[in-house]
Amino acid sequence: MLRFIPLTLALAALPASPLSAQSAGSAAAPSAPATTAVSVAEARAIAEAFAATLESNFLFPETATRYASALRTKVAAGGYDKAVTREKLADMLTADVQAIAPDGHLQVFPTAFDFKTPAKPKTPSAPPPPEVEQMRWIAPEVAFVRFNSFLGTPESIEATRRFVREFGEARTLILDLRTHRGGGLDEMDILLSAVFAKPTRLLMMETRAAIIERDGDPLAAFPTIKTIPSPADVVRQEHWALPSAEKQPIARATIYVLTSGATASAGEHLALALKRTQRATLVGEPTAGAGHFGDILPLAHGFTTFMPVGRTYDPETGIDWEGAGVAPDIAITADRALAETLQLAGIEKVAAEQLSAQLTPQRPMARRARRAF
Repeated sequence: MLRFIPLTLALAALPASPLSAQSAGSAAAPSAPATTAVSVAEARAIAEAFAATLESNFLFPETATRYASALRTKVAAGGYDKAVTREKLADMLTADVQAIAPDGHLQVFPTAFDFKTPAKPKTPSAPPPPEVEQMRWIAPEVAFVRFNSFLGTPESIEATRRFVREFGEARTLILDLRTHRGGGLDEMDILLSAVFAKPTRLLMMETRAAIIERDGDPLAAFPTIKTIPSPADVVRQEHWALPSAEKQPIARATIYVLTSGATASAGEHLALALKRTQRATLVGEPTAGAGHFGDILPLAHGFTTFMPVGRTYDPETGIDWEGAGVAPDIAITADRALAETLQLAGIEKVAAEQLSAQLTPQRPMARRARRAF
C-alpha cells in the first residue's frame, strides 16, 4: 500500500513495510554497493525505468512527460553510455530532471531501502524526544505543548487525547511546532476536533489518480477527508475539521503556533490549516517548504527513487508551500518565538524569558538543505 511519507521524516521513524509499487517493466532487485560500476545496458534500463515511473506516478503529469522525454532523448544520444558508478548515475539522473523543472523532493538513489531494518546511526546518539512533550500550564489558563511529529503511534495518539482532556479549559493555547518533522493526520485530527466549534474546510490534497487506483487510498479511513469531483488524472480531497460531539471550551481559546525552518510536512499542514482559517496566529520563521508527499519506488537493478505523487494546498489560492514554506503572521527568529508569544499572552517579560529558556527544544530549529532524506 502506498505510504504517504513526509520527506523530512528520518528513515528510522518510517513504518516497517516493504516497498510495494513497481515501475513498468521493472522488478525490485538487491542493491549492489554504490561504488559498483554500471554497464551501458544497465544504465539505459535504469533511465528508462525512471522515465516510465515518472509518467505513471509523478505529481504533475505535464512535468512528468517533460522529464521522461528528456531522459529518453539522452538515452538515444548515448548520454548514459559512459562508465560510471551507481552513485554517479543516480546523481546524473537526479540532475537531469532537476534541470528540466526543479523539485526539492525528487531524487534517485543507487540502492534500495529496506524499511524492515532501518539503517543504524554510525555513532551512538541520545534517544529522540517523545512525539508529544512538555504538556503543561505555563501561566494561569495558558497551556503549552510541543509536537515533534505525528507518527500515529498509540502513545502519541493517547498523549494528544490526554492534552485535550487535561487542558481543555485553556483560554490561551501555545502549540510548539518548531521541531515538527512530519507525519500523518491521526493526532492532528484529534487536536482540530477540539479547537474548532463548527465543521470547517481546511486544505485541499491532490494525488495522481493512477497511484490510488493501483495502491488504494490511504486516506479513505479518515472521516475528515472528503473526495470531491476531480479531473481524470488526479484525485482531489478536502481536509475538514470536524468538532467532537462534546463541546470543548478550548474551541474558544486564543491559539498561537510556533514555527521554524525545521517545521516540516504535516507540521506545515497544521500550521497553514490554522492560519488560513484565522484560527491561530503563527509566530516564528517560515517553515521548511516540504509540501509534496510521496513514496519510495523501485526502479531497475536495485535503484530507487523518492517520487512526489501528491501535494497539499490552500483551496482559495491553489498555492501550496513547496519550497517557500508557510509564512508566519509575526516574523521573529525561532529561538525568540516563545518569549514573544508569552508576552502577547500577557506574561511579564522577565518571566517570559525564563520560561522560554526552560522550554528550549532539544532538536535543531534550522531549515535543512533541500535534498531527499
